[in-house]
Amino acid sequence: MTTKMNRWSVRFAPVFAMTAGCAEIAIEETGSIGEAVVGDAVTGLDTGQQEAFANGKEVFAERETLDEGLGPVFNDKACGTCHFVGATGGSGTQFEVRAGRVVNGVFESLGAQGGQLFDLFSVANLTGNEQQDIPNCALAKNGEPVPSTATVTAKRRTTALFGLGFVDATPDQTFIDLANSQPVAIRGHVNLVQNFSAGGTTVGKFGWKAQVPSLFQFSGDAYLNEMGITNPEFPNEQPPLGDPTTIANCDLVPESPGVVEDDGDDVVAFTDFMQMLAPVPPLAQDATAQAGDVLFTQLGCDGCHVRTLTAGPSPIAAINNQAYHPFSDFLLHEMGTLGDGIGDNGTAGLTEMRTAPLWGLRLVDAKHQLLHDGRATSLEQAILQHAGQALASRNLFSALSTADKNKVLAFLKTL
Repeated sequence: MTTKMNRWSVRFAPVFAMTAGCAEIAIEETGSIGEAVVGDAVTGLDTGQQEAFANGKEVFAERETLDEGLGPVFNDKACGTCHFVGATGGSGTQFEVRAGRVVNGVFESLGAQGGQLFDLFSVANLTGNEQQDIPNCALAKNGEPVPSTATVTAKRRTTALFGLGFVDATPDQTFIDLANSQPVAIRGHVNLVQNFSAGGTTVGKFGWKAQVPSLFQFSGDAYLNEMGITNPEFPNEQPPLGDPTTIANCDLVPESPGVVEDDGDDVVAFTDFMQMLAPVPPLAQDATAQAGDVLFTQLGCDGCHVRTLTAGPSPIAAINNQAYHPFSDFLLHEMGTLGDGIGDNGTAGLTEMRTAPLWGLRLVDAKHQLLHDGRATSLEQAILQHAGQALASRNLFSALSTADKNKVLAFLKTL
């Protein structure tokens, strides 16, 4: 039995298959422009940073096993099997499931029944030698079915990680000031969330509800909640459906005070990879896309899908105080019927969602699963599903001629 302690030398094998019950998926490497390739590191890394990025990418793609602490429940066995569209670190076609109940307008996570995240698989879904190692595990193969007490259930698609090192390095005050500068009709607000490393609450930047404040915390959170691997920031195993008695027979790494399944090395490696992962390079615009670019502003879309932000200080030269182009303000906005109905994510309201960054949108569009829950199968559908504070821009787009709509869509397909 081994735990994930001090594991920096990792033998890399590209991940070609998802967990049992999922389709076979290959990591895609696409979208080159000149020397810029989707999935590359940012430019200008020193030797140590290059090594850290390469190591992080290997660890990110490695499949977890029972003797490393996988489970008891999980959404997948490796970061790379969810984040794969376009290249390692991209978005995915997998959807996590969140649920809870709303009582008198207040959202309640179902803590006693496992929380608000209900994983798709359990270690009982494993086969071969791994299954033989846990003969007494009686969990359902389909992970954690949503309890009948839930009144709200929502899906959340795996988000892309390209370029997020720039966002991670952007000071909280930038987002606060941006919110204060927006017109009242579309004014967003920051999500104040618990930051375990910095202490207290800081601005959330990542996730569909901006519920995570840093890539480091994003890594530790996902390691526990998506794969079941405990780590220093998230040291407590998540019992399936809230039942701690199921852990002993289904987890080969016993839970005990001060013992975690990853001592933090993997969390650091994930963070290194994400911090140095370059943005998706945009495609060149033809005349149609150039016209759509102008319409994008005229419709008011870049009021929330902000074109340019500036990072703060960073030890990574390509990020340090550099401008970047995410097409997002990373703020929460009231989205009406486009909201997911989930609360207990910092200060985010039930129908508030973080503005989705549009850089790299062309890669997601190719998979025809758009918006947080995949409800839209085309860019036009995704725009027309906008509501709440985005309704005015949505209506302006809807009123365009077919030719002008196609110009906007052509522009979006360059991002």
